Amino acid sequence: MTHSEFRYAHHPNDVKSYNTQELRDHFLIPELFKKDEINFTYTMYDRYIAGGAFPVDKKLKLEPIDAFKADYFLQRRELGIINVGGRGKVTVDGETYELGRKEALYVGRGKREVFFEATDGEQPYFYINSAPAHKEYDTKKVTKNEAEVVELGDSKFSNKRTINKLLVNSVIDTCQLQMGMTELKDGNVWNTMPPHTHSRRMEVYFYFDLEDGQTISHFMGQPDETRHIFMQNHQAVISPEWSIHSGAGTSNYTFIWGMAGENLDYGDMDGVQPHELK
Repeated sequence: MTHSEFRYAHHPNDVKSYNTQELRDHFLIPELFKKDEINFTYTMYDRYIAGGAFPVDKKLKLEPIDAFKADYFLQRRELGIINVGGRGKVTVDGETYELGRKEALYVGRGKREVFFEATDGEQPYFYINSAPAHKEYDTKKVTKNEAEVVELGDSKFSNKRTINKLLVNSVIDTCQLQMGMTELKDGNVWNTMPPHTHSRRMEVYFYFDLEDGQTISHFMGQPDETRHIFMQNHQAVISPEWSIHSGAGTSNYTFIWGMAGENLDYGDMDGVQPHELK
């Protein structure tokens, strides 16, 4: 079973007037994983999709949603999948890929059938991103050992972290979708600090590996007009191209970043120093 919801894009001047609940209604994706369902949020920011497939007792088929007006999900789209749970299987046009925890799979435009299922009683959580695609690229699995790894930050500033570039153009061929995973070291809580914006790309953050009872404050908005949204484990947040995307947790955690837009240049960003934030 597939469920979806639709989100409009926003002018930053309008967002300035949003109260707490309005910010959450427009940008927070609170529940991605429901038993034996696929759930999507379709946003008008670069027509990006973020969602989750949670197969427990059933094998789940990826179905197109009404907003596509397409015969099948990947008729004009590409797909990125990162498993954040136990082992599971993704079958693409008859070929099966086993995904362990924190392993990724890219599925190119034109693939007609995609299925998700659990493996040997384990419980996978398949986090999914999708963007429009202009051509077909090969389906490819990427493990953490195959990722491009960057170490950033300093424990002195509570932001020491490892960036795993998984589904990015330096590792595989994609049209515009870029996905990776950032893991914070023990005792470090700040991500993407110093923050930045990138007006040529939008982004979605998905937070996980957060201990029960803990929380993350995700910061968004223009650098001189910031807002925050408190988030829990297995929740995602939409980040417009005009917005910073940074966060601090009450413990360390991991998050997945997904992007789409004008280019594939990971370093194309406009940095903001911490003392410049308002």
